[in-house]
Amino acid sequence: MAQKVTIGIIGCGNISPAYIKGCRMFEILELIAVSDIDMNRARNRAAEFNIPLACTVEEMLANPDIQIVVNLTTPKAHTAVNLAAIAAGKHVHCEKPLAVDRADGARVVAAAREKGVLVGCAPDTFFGAGIQTCRKLIDDGWIGEPVAATAFMTCHGHESWHPDPEFYYEVGGGPMLDMGPYYLTALVNLMGPIRRVTGSARITFPERIIGSQPKRGKRIVVETPTHVAGVMDFASGAIGTIITTFDVWFANLPRIEIYGSEGSLAVPDPNTFGGPVRVRRAGAQEWSDIPLMFPYVENSRGIGVADMAYALTSGRPHRASGALAYHVLDVMQAFDEASQSGRHVEISSGVPKPAALPLGLRHGTLDA
Repeated sequence: MAQKVTIGIIGCGNISPAYIKGCRMFEILELIAVSDIDMNRARNRAAEFNIPLACTVEEMLANPDIQIVVNLTTPKAHTAVNLAAIAAGKHVHCEKPLAVDRADGARVVAAAREKGVLVGCAPDTFFGAGIQTCRKLIDDGWIGEPVAATAFMTCHGHESWHPDPEFYYEVGGGPMLDMGPYYLTALVNLMGPIRRVTGSARITFPERIIGSQPKRGKRIVVETPTHVAGVMDFASGAIGTIITTFDVWFANLPRIEIYGSEGSLAVPDPNTFGGPVRVRRAGAQEWSDIPLMFPYVENSRGIGVADMAYALTSGRPHRASGALAYHVLDVMQAFDEASQSGRHVEISSGVPKPAALPLGLRHGTLDA
């Protein structure tokens, strides 16, 4: 059995149950504490999931038994919590995005490097069976050289169902910073880093009305673009197109498709871990469904935390790294800058493709 790495979670909101369940899938992780600005919420989560300790953020950061802090706070709080955890000597894995702007993201990555700790970031859905199968197909040449890609995330926003939807429309929210990380991280994992972008962005509806309880009827002033369209030039020479929007009621579009010199690949929803994966090679009369080649079909949020733990115990690089998250943040901010300036924006950050998962993994592990 792998050496245990202890973790604590800061932020006990809507996404925390998925992380608690996901982290407990991995034999290398031991969840020992949760914290929240609302201590009642922290105590309720601890009781709900039989977690040994509910504590304040300060108590968690001072606890020498906690090695990795999992930061599940709202986007505006990510930088402050990340920096506080790093200053306390903790490794930190953050919910996406790494920060709400490029400067804060750079501060977090630099602070971790100076302190000698690891920083990582969601999304970790690219570890899932679906996207890892796509990576294997591309690496093995099934569609030849990738020459283009499309990515579409279309919906009408989250205020109809989310209990606390305001932050989706604040600075640091919006469809690109909220959902773009899933799509861009998947694309970088499959096709490598992005070197240049251009784009257009707008706020279509300047006000939203919450339709969910407990805030039904509350009005939200929209502060951030809710429709973002971008074009990406990859370092490899491939060209990608992306749309993320909270302004579309209905659409009939793929999630992600990769177009190669020898065929096309339909990639599953990057906000999930499973399939379907479909390929149509040059000359084929129809698409073929490809069996998934890896574990982790189910919701496995927390797999990036487990990968960080393996990196700590083995010394190998981790995949859901701060460098990868910073590159994605760099690209997302550049779309808005391109829209405002009417020009291409060069991407100064670069990152290698994360290592693919090995075949033959036993469920609950990540290293062969």
